[in-house]
Amino acid sequence: MEVSQLETPSPEGGYGTALGGLERYVAAVALTVFAILSQYFLPQLIPALRPVYRDALGDLLVVYGVPIASFLGLVGFGPLRRAFAHPVPALVQGLRWYGALSILSLGVVLALAVIYQVLDPGAIRFLERPNPALQSAASDPWFWVAFSFVIGLVEEVIFRGWVFGYWLAKGTRSWEVHAVWTSAMFAGVHAYYGITYGPVSPIPYSELFLLGLAFACIVRYSGGNLVVPALLHGAHDATAFLTLLNPEVANALQWGLILIGGLVALVYALLSREAPPAIPAGAAPRFAPDDPYSFLATGRMGEPTALNPPMFPIPIPSVPPEPPPPPPPPPG
Repeated sequence: MEVSQLETPSPEGGYGTALGGLERYVAAVALTVFAILSQYFLPQLIPALRPVYRDALGDLLVVYGVPIASFLGLVGFGPLRRAFAHPVPALVQGLRWYGALSILSLGVVLALAVIYQVLDPGAIRFLERPNPALQSAASDPWFWVAFSFVIGLVEEVIFRGWVFGYWLAKGTRSWEVHAVWTSAMFAGVHAYYGITYGPVSPIPYSELFLLGLAFACIVRYSGGNLVVPALLHGAHDATAFLTLLNPEVANALQWGLILIGGLVALVYALLSREAPPAIPAGAAPRFAPDDPYSFLATGRMGEPTALNPPMFPIPIPSVPPEPPPPPPPPPG
């Protein structure tokens, strides 16, 4: 890429993309939370709205249509600009983070289960309650297996594309903070877990939080790609609905994907111990220095650590050195 083609940061966005101001972003986030949570209280408060929420299409238009319209009108497409970027690194990062944080999630769930067993053994019985989402899909499981990928795409566009991606597009250096709170928000809007599982709802909420955190890490470490987290999100949900048809196959697919991801994460961690490749002298960067994704060009952002290992290097075209100046003319 020529230097003239660099995406230069601007006051509006981290990579030259006009974004709505912070107040517009906050308004879009607030409308998103209200729209998603409205299904749990508006039909009870306003009986005239019950037909809208009872109809599957009407419910989807409110729960997902309002957030999409809000972000389009108030923020714009800017945070979604790199949704298809770097597919190969995105796939590696997708397997890596999905596998690693899914395994971590299993450990957290087991630890919480032990704590509940010690402090309040009777509370564990709440986990035996049927999942409302699976109950509603029991009449047509195959439809919901396929539709999971649509829901996965829509939710990733909203939560990782706009809610989290806004901060990457603005050029934040505190992406971890935004990854945490947006993942907590993603988990929190699934209010039916709290309604269904009551005192033990921290167990499923911790799973949702770590799942959202994995998807946020994929977006950040792949340079903005949304396709891979959307596919992983869809596959994760699809295997849950597949348990209605064949639990053995569903469990095998889910744990197979987790184990493959865990293996990728292990290999990645071992490779990350090596020093990142040196940048050739005079190499032309593929991103402007202040671009939030400039680490893709250099192989790292700051010094690599356990939480910030170097990326797989992306080839950078070398620039031939300038010729030496001609020798001075002889005296006389």
